[in-house]
Amino acid sequence: MKFGFIGCGNMGGAIARGVVKAAGGEQVLLANKTMAKAENLAKELSCTVGSNEDAALCEYVFLGVKPYLMADMLKKIQPVLTQSQPVLVTMAAGLTMERIREMAGGDYPVIRIMPNTPSAIGEGMIQYCTLDVSDAQEAEFLTAMAHCGRMDKIPENLIDAASAVSGCGPAFAYMFIEALADGGVACGLPRAKAMEYAAQMLQGSARLAMQSENHPGALKDAVCSPGGSTIQGVRKLEQYAFRAAVTDA
Repeated sequence: MKFGFIGCGNMGGAIARGVVKAAGGEQVLLANKTMAKAENLAKELSCTVGSNEDAALCEYVFLGVKPYLMADMLKKIQPVLTQSQPVLVTMAAGLTMERIREMAGGDYPVIRIMPNTPSAIGEGMIQYCTLDVSDAQEAEFLTAMAHCGRMDKIPENLIDAASAVSGCGPAFAYMFIEALADGGVACGLPRAKAMEYAAQMLQGSARLAMQSENHPGALKDAVCSPGGSTIQGVRKLEQYAFRAAVTDA
């Protein structure tokens, strides 16, 4: 098969869902330490379950295990990698492409990706960088990832900073949704409606920011009528150093 996944957790599973949409379940093999997790996902996606060694025989091997488990896992499948010579696709934070090669025991082509949880619904922001990957291999990879979200190629020295914005960012966004909804409940809104309003507001605002040619500050100003409630809310956020807190986070 063309695409093998070693690790079917939150991120590995999210990327596998997108790849199946693009390439079809017959091209995807799933492996996981807890076999039941791989079997449940394979049933959902109509793809195959196998061992780590089976996944390592694929043309593209997605490495979805935790960084601290990577060295031991790759050491065990080194003989298979030597045979298959795949493209290794790593999503492990903090491990460079050269370090992945060292762990794998060969000068394999490597693609490093930094996905985020919205990738599970095709709305991810995914940075990637490559090492000794051919144009054809990169094009095939991008085609397979087309249903995962927005892809952006950057130098590897920027990928940790990028991860802090779009990889960690969803947690900050969810905290904002929850806090804004709490404020709505405090003002009398039912919880379900407050959550819906806050989440849809953030989604719509993000789409407008992406499509607009205006700076976010100008978009903010457009909502702030003189003497209105919005500017008072902005003033309160500034009183508690909202922007400084987000920047420091």
